[in-house]
Parts: sequence; C-alpha cells; structure tokens
Amino acid sequence: MAGFPRLAASYDFAILGGGHAGLQAALKASLVRHTAVVVDRGPKYGRSFYAPKMVNIPGFPEGISGHKLLDAQIAALRPHAARVTYVTPALATGARRTEGGFEVSFDWLRQPRTVTCRALVLALGVVDRMPEIDGQIDAVFPWANQALVDFCLVCDGWDLEGKRVGVLGHDDVAAQLALDIGYYAPASVELVTHGRTLLEGVAAPRRAELERSLDEADVTRVSTPIVGYDGLREHQFHVRFADGTTRVYDRGFSGLGWYSMHDAIPRSLGSGFDPEGYVRVDDDGRVLDPAGAPIPGLYAIGDLRSGWNLIPEAWASAERAVLHAYAQYL
Repeated sequence: MAGFPRLAASYDFAILGGGHAGLQAALKASLVRHTAVVVDRGPKYGRSFYAPKMVNIPGFPEGISGHKLLDAQIAALRPHAARVTYVTPALATGARRTEGGFEVSFDWLRQPRTVTCRALVLALGVVDRMPEIDGQIDAVFPWANQALVDFCLVCDGWDLEGKRVGVLGHDDVAAQLALDIGYYAPASVELVTHGRTLLEGVAAPRRAELERSLDEADVTRVSTPIVGYDGLREHQFHVRFADGTTRVYDRGFSGLGWYSMHDAIPRSLGSGFDPEGYVRVDDDGRVLDPAGAPIPGLYAIGDLRSGWNLIPEAWASAERAVLHAYAQYL
C-alpha cells in the first residue's frame, strides 16, 4: 500500500466502503489468501470518524477515537499490499452482474474506473441526518465533534445518567428515542422539534400512544425554531431559539434518522430491504432478494445491513461474509 496503488483488472473481492466493516473485510480476505480492492471515499466520511471517544472497543480500556481506530485498521492493511489494493479517495458509482461475478464502477482521482470481481461486498454504511439551520448543517458540527451531540443510543446512552438531554426531532423516531433515553436515568429529557409539528404524519392511534407515554415520562416539548447553538466552552449544548430564549442541555441527541441509506447500488443488484430501509441479509451476510433468496456472491456488512449499528458488530459481519465467500462461494 505504500505509494500510489496499482489497480488490477480483476480481484476475488471488491469491497465498496472503507469504514470499519470494509477494512476488516479486506484484511480477512488477505488472511484467507484472496485478493481484494477497497473502494473508499475517505475516512472522514465514516460515521465514527468524528467520535472523540468510544469505550466499547476491545483492547482499548481507556477508549479510542473513531479516526484513530480507522487509522489503525488502515495501517493493519499495509503488510497485505500484495493482495489488498486500497483505493482512496474513490466514490463507488455502480455495479452490475457479469457471467463470472460483478463489474464495479467508481470514480478515482476524477477518472472513471472499473474492475471485475468474483464476490462483491457492500460496506457503504449509512449517513445520519443533521439538523439544519437556514438550510445548512455545519452549525452543529463542533458539538457533534465534541460528543455533545450524539447519534447512537446503544453506543452512547451509558453516559447520559444524571444529564439534561435535548432530543432533536419531531417524528415517531424522535419521540421513541426520547422515551428510550429514560432507561439511562437522565436528569431530564426534552424534545426539540425545530418548529415542526410533533408527530406530524403519524397515524392517530400511534400518535395518541406516544403522546401519552411522553406525558407519563415527563418528556417536555419545545416547538420554537432553532436559530443557533452555544455552550461549547462550558462543554454543554445550548440551543438558541427564534423567540430569544435559550435552553441548556448537557447533551444533545439526534432523533432525525438517516439522510442516506446508500440503497442505490444494492437496489440495482436486486436486494430486498427491511421495513426500516436496511438491506436484508442472512446470518452470513449474503444479500437476500425480495423473495428471501440469497443473491450469489453478493454480501452486505456493517451499518448498511439489517442488524445492530455497532463497530464490533460491523467487524463480525465482515468476518462472516468473507469466510462464507471463502468456504462456500469462491
């Protein structure tokens, strides 16, 4: 991997996405003596890149940041350069079935490229929706980068005990998140709907159930539009509203769902999807078609697939997919 990578015409594996799952899949492919190309848009596009401290990663008792963990995984590939080609910055643009497997298209250094592969591993991940102010999303970045605004309850809920939490969102997902946060014993929880009508578009029976549950859990609601944030120096999340008021939270939590689930490529290859929009897979990561049958040679791993969105889970899904391809397909 030192220097400029040389792209071969064909590989045993093509791995689209260079996050934690994709990098682990590439490493495993080399360990079982197969070639692989990793098409990576770049580490900064990974969901964990801006996470300052993750405490559920084995081997790091003091925690590790997302970008350092990605750096370590990239470094782990370097001794395997004879079998693994790591291509970045590169954007996957398409894939199609061929007689012997798949042809993958991507843009690399502003040039369109194609490679063929026998097995295709989709590790494209998903993208969180960020709160917008005047149509822009960057206002919240400093707070997200300091872990003052979180996006994953099962990753970060453990740290909410005794804290004042503001949940950003207005729909069913946000309301359920506000209720689920109560399990972690926060001091208080508020729903901040940013001017949107709470539970807008939710069916009446479900809306009534959620409103009753929110009342019982003492989850207050703030419907005034947001105009900005503050409190970074105090290591807090202050939300400024259009009426001139400010609410002070120890932690913000996004209940806005996904901006993109990167479904275009799996959809073009015939993937089925679960009700939440994740790619359907079996226990070995094989992509299932709408009828539930596995698509030969096609795998989905990490956050793209149905399952838990956790880094150890992403690693496990990568291991299972590559081992299945090694033992049963290739």
